[in-house]
Amino acid sequence: MLKIKKNFKILLITAIAILFWLYLYFIKLLTFPHLQNSLFGSVCFEEHCFQVELAKTETERSKGLMYRENLDKDKGMLFIFEKEGIYPFWMKNTLIPLDIIWIDGNDKIVFISQNVQPCKSLICPTVMPPVAAKYVLELNAGTCQDINLRVGDFLDIKT
Repeated sequence: MLKIKKNFKILLITAIAILFWLYLYFIKLLTFPHLQNSLFGSVCFEEHCFQVELAKTETERSKGLMYRENLDKDKGMLFIFEKEGIYPFWMKNTLIPLDIIWIDGNDKIVFISQNVQPCKSLICPTVMPPVAAKYVLELNAGTCQDINLRVGDFLDIKT
């Protein structure tokens, strides 16, 4: 009987701790609404919208979509840079082929590299855009062709 009471107390304390953590988490989101979208955003082109993970820091941008075995059709990653510049990309440790889209500060597509394949060697080639961009969007390979996305198109970016 004593052992059951002890186990019940441990279970009760654990449940209270979890509920308290969830309470703090949701209060934090309600109190600081800007944190709600700190991890995800959306990018839309005409009627096609993609939920995107946001890569804002150097560490997040360095990792990107590495080691992902798949990417849902309506998902992607948006790399956000502090200022416009020439940002080359490579496919080191990336397991899925991607369409890589460079976007300027006015949300206009300035360069696209379609169906970029994973790199399986030690030295990986980079895709070097010829123009400056503020954002780089990675989507599943074939997406640009499927939705007729082209250089010069404008995107609706919400970060």
